[in-house]
Amino acid sequence: MRYSIEGTPLPVVICELDAGEKMITERGSMSWMSPNMKMETTTNGGLGKAFGRMFSGEAMFQNIYTAEGGNGMIAFASSFPGSILAVEITPDRPVVLQKRAFLAATTGVELSVFFQKRFGAGLFGGEGFIMQKLSGSGIAFVEIDGHAIDYNLEAGQQLIVDTGYLAKMDATCSMNIVAVKGVKNMLFGGEGIFNTVISGPGTVTVQSMPIPSVAGSIAPYLAGGK
Repeated sequence: MRYSIEGTPLPVVICELDAGEKMITERGSMSWMSPNMKMETTTNGGLGKAFGRMFSGEAMFQNIYTAEGGNGMIAFASSFPGSILAVEITPDRPVVLQKRAFLAATTGVELSVFFQKRFGAGLFGGEGFIMQKLSGSGIAFVEIDGHAIDYNLEAGQQLIVDTGYLAKMDATCSMNIVAVKGVKNMLFGGEGIFNTVISGPGTVTVQSMPIPSVAGSIAPYLAGGK
């Protein structure tokens, strides 16, 4: 499989497949394709995994596209202004994503639900108790809100992230929450009561324009009719 990621700020990944190669995607993610791409809708692992994907923000069913009778082409476009990242998944390096980040992958990649080990991190950290996990082997394409920036954390090294800005991290990283110091800072600082703390080792990707932040910024104008 060969691919190119094109366009800003609404990118699209165009995948060129050899005969017999397959791509997995969520329902509604395909944008355009060549006529010889055959679609099959499946639970891809049974109802248990299907429900797990539903809890992680994706559809219960997945679509598998196969290039039949020759080379094929299929494109997957982003649903929000931002970035599409190609992430290499290996058995020893699974990746954890924010909800709804998964766009498409080669068939060796498995999408599953990821539960935060620390309940407080999921409840107050702003990233959600339930996230997505990509494991297996292959190439996955993920959607990032806005621009993506990577930080490589050493063991014990930490990064403090505000609500919604965590896009993905290696499964070797851990997430916790800390309260903002100082009552005045909590009440009047405008940054909320808790911050999310990511600890290494591993790579952390943050995003510059989380959808909830954008929605919160325009909500007063929509409500006021101005």
